[in-house]
Amino acid sequence: MPEPVTPTSGLGVLHLFHRLDREIDRGAVVAAVEDARAAGDQVVVAAILGHKADIAFMALGQDLWRLRRLQTALASAGLALVDSYASLTEVSEYAQGAPEQMKQTRLFPQLPPEQKPVFCFYPMSKRREADQNWFTLPYEQRSELMHQHGSTGRKFAGRVLQVVTGSTGLDDYEWGVTLFCANPDALKEVVYAMRFDEASAVYAEFGRFYIGMVATVDEALAATVPGS
Repeated sequence: MPEPVTPTSGLGVLHLFHRLDREIDRGAVVAAVEDARAAGDQVVVAAILGHKADIAFMALGQDLWRLRRLQTALASAGLALVDSYASLTEVSEYAQGAPEQMKQTRLFPQLPPEQKPVFCFYPMSKRREADQNWFTLPYEQRSELMHQHGSTGRKFAGRVLQVVTGSTGLDDYEWGVTLFCANPDALKEVVYAMRFDEASAVYAEFGRFYIGMVATVDEALAATVPGS
């Protein structure tokens, strides 16, 4: 086996989105997830709404090779990969002064949270337009804007769990955002409210949104495969 490839802090995160448009080996899908969990990785499974995908897997682990083996095992079971996103858990440069417990929660989140069955994922970046370039702003201004942005998000504490992972240099956007909440209304409210913050309204670019329900593998497959 290859030597482990690990981040110096935190976890590797891999979002996999699959479509069930061919025959699958249901037992092999279950085994792939169980093997990953037995190895110490977290795997969140979600049944996805709409045409973009049927089932999603959010895997978190220290060894990127283990995440890759999960990806291979799911493909070998017959799942058709239609989208993916790679990132790392991180503590934002604007949160370095946060309490140590909060930093550890961001680096090592425990997922999925209880009583929050609604799942949402989207990637985002900061703009680099000539008159809207986030990275030419002084750090102090960026920090103030992000603290304002964070204040809006904290209004949803207890209702929405937000997991922001870093992907600069790893994928097409700079961050992946995964949200968990008790009902879909909260997704609308939190994303809508935060888009009015200057950090978002002026400087943010969003990728494709996925929404679904946290489920067991059997529940997610049964939602897609009639009679399963």
